[in-house]
Amino acid sequence: MSRAPAPATPAARGWAGRLVSGLWGRRGELLRFGSVGAVAFVVDLAVFNLMLHGPVDVLAHKPITVRVIAAAVATLVAWVGNRYWTFAARRTRRRTRELLEFAAVNVGGLAISAGCLAVSRYVLGLDSPLADNVAANGIGLVLSTVFRYVMYRTVVFRGAS
Repeated sequence: MSRAPAPATPAARGWAGRLVSGLWGRRGELLRFGSVGAVAFVVDLAVFNLMLHGPVDVLAHKPITVRVIAAAVATLVAWVGNRYWTFAARRTRRRTRELLEFAAVNVGGLAISAGCLAVSRYVLGLDSPLADNVAANGIGLVLSTVFRYVMYRTVVFRGAS
């Protein structure tokens, strides 16, 4: 006599099933998060290239300063987009604290990306342009994006406080 399998409950599905189910339930939020990130990335590129190579090249001789300014502008764009669109229902009343936490999380994301590049360069000895880009802008970008999403959701945008 054969028994029909029991219906899968969330506990019975295993961690992979729960992960996929949770992500599918947050697909709108994830799409908004990705959209805001894409806009911030374009802003970062535009500010960097306009200030360094474009008509507003007053800081053309200071590429590091331009890099910091571009990153700061992109961080503000990302914070506004995530605060008022991605995590609108979870934003806090303390805007300044939220912005500082958001900036700290972004520094953590930068450290992850830089860490991937450092491992590639100094541990694995890979120093080609392709290896640098795969490490920093491939693996590093994916890992830091996951980190930022989790931290934004659990630390920065945690509801009214």
